[in-house]
Amino acid sequence: MRFLISLLISGLIIYACASIFTGIQVTGYGEAVIAALVIGVVNFFIRPVLTLLTLPITILTLGLFLLVINGAMVLIADWLLDGFNVDGLGWAILLSLFLALANFFNGGTGND
Repeated sequence: MRFLISLLISGLIIYACASIFTGIQVTGYGEAVIAALVIGVVNFFIRPVLTLLTLPITILTLGLFLLVINGAMVLIADWLLDGFNVDGLGWAILLSLFLALANFFNGGTGND
């Protein structure tokens, strides 16, 4: 149940960002939820590999390169979906920041 709520909230964040920012387009709320699911799957499978491969540059930038990796995950989801479009890495990083904030406040303690 927690996963479903988190997925719906992430979809809402994507839909709201698409409504506010010109560099992010989504065809509807359903497509935003699908985009949130695809971003989650991409984060689960690809992000750990990229994080490990880019560990030296991540250490040199004191972790700020992780923002670029998060943006790249959003761009991969953009590439995989037709109804979800992000115009560039800057917009992808901005969207990933909003998604990270939503997941931070939605995360809780995990002891439910």
